[in-house]
Amino acid sequence: MQRWSIRLLLAAFCLMAFPQRSPAPLIYRPGEGWTYESVGGDGAWQRTRAKDQLEVAQAALDKKDYGLAQKAARRVVKQWPLSDYAPQAQYLVGRCYEARKLDEKAFNEYQRVIEKYPKIENHQEILQRQYEICNRYLGGQWFKLWNYIPFFPSMERTAGMYEKVVKNGPYSEVAPQAQLNIGAAREKQADFPLAVKAYERAADRYHDQKKVASVALYRAGLAYNKQAKTAEYDQNTAALAIATFTDFMTLYPDDPRVSEAQKIVASLKTEQARGSYEIARFYEKKRSWNGALIYYNEVLLQDPNSQFATDARQHLDTLKKRTESAGK
Repeated sequence: MQRWSIRLLLAAFCLMAFPQRSPAPLIYRPGEGWTYESVGGDGAWQRTRAKDQLEVAQAALDKKDYGLAQKAARRVVKQWPLSDYAPQAQYLVGRCYEARKLDEKAFNEYQRVIEKYPKIENHQEILQRQYEICNRYLGGQWFKLWNYIPFFPSMERTAGMYEKVVKNGPYSEVAPQAQLNIGAAREKQADFPLAVKAYERAADRYHDQKKVASVALYRAGLAYNKQAKTAEYDQNTAALAIATFTDFMTLYPDDPRVSEAQKIVASLKTEQARGSYEIARFYEKKRSWNGALIYYNEVLLQDPNSQFATDARQHLDTLKKRTESAGK
């Protein structure tokens, strides 16, 4: 701590002892706000017509001079917001941020294009760029603190961005997969109920696209299955998983995932039977014969060929003899 204090004092001393004239790179212009000008710059990048200013922005972007491209594009949007060149200029602002790896800012600038200029010619391209940004975050890319310092991944924010993509173009080329990826992001959060909702929405909205709808229904079943495993005796969720997989197998009998779905359903039914068997045993130990009878019979209905069913039949025979002798 003491070393840092000494260094700071030395730095302050040098600045005061050897003053230099500092340039003022931040320039304020009415209607444009603050812009950065390089030392010695004379504002030669500015033009008096929107078309010419946009050409400056595009030329700078082509040369990978993203700072100049962004300044010139922003000037078009601010000075000529109603011109035919403003939509493309706003798009170039997003391109500059994306090129500089500032994906969240780029996404937001693209969102402004969609909201302010919904009829822009390259609407589909912008959606594609937003979708690809979302994919990078889904893949684990970190969001940045103050847009510059990598801070944390967030599936909550990622899902929200995908939702905007779907809303921007619900029947666009990227929307079906974006809707599926909302479910994937929710699964990474371990928020399985929201994952199921996202998948079910995809299956419903894009039911006429067999590839999308089948994937959505299958993933909904998987999400239910994962949820069922998070809580013991969650019979309702297990039943929903079985119903969803059954729908999937009925609607898409030739799908290569049917065999895996059948295995999962068999496993779920066995788990249901185990749960019912344990509950029946609990009632039996408490000498609550009626409750035990009900749940042993449930075991037979849920998975009649399992070991639990075999054991349940033995207990049922014992209970029936007990009730018959008690009746006498």
